[in-house]
Amino acid sequence: QVQLVESGGGWVQAGGSLRLSCAASDRTLINYAMGWFRQAPGKEREFVASISRTGANEFYDDSVKGRFTISRDNAKNTMYLQMNSLKPEDTAIYYCAADAKTSIDLMSGVAEYWGQGTQVTVSS
Repeated sequence: QVQLVESGGGWVQAGGSLRLSCAASDRTLINYAMGWFRQAPGKEREFVASISRTGANEFYDDSVKGRFTISRDNAKNTMYLQMNSLKPEDTAIYYCAADAKTSIDLMSGVAEYWGQGTQVTVSS
């Protein structure tokens, strides 16, 4: 069983930046594709970004492409989401996820493990 803990959320003004981190308990994190999802009040959970087990492949939703960057450091058992040029519509609870299959599977919302979520609030 993999335990995931997010950190780095907070309040920021539009145009600012935040970096989210997701620390995993598993020392063999390379076995898992990982990704980020978000859910705003009154809306369904949506895909944000995913990354393959080695970090060679990255996928992004069109709404964040060019502004967000997903990365991972398997030696530290940690995944990151660098968020730049933040917009008010980015406001949501952000969840990290891990899956033993592929980063493509995560694009459709498939994940075995989920973190507790961290709040990101962007003001205009």
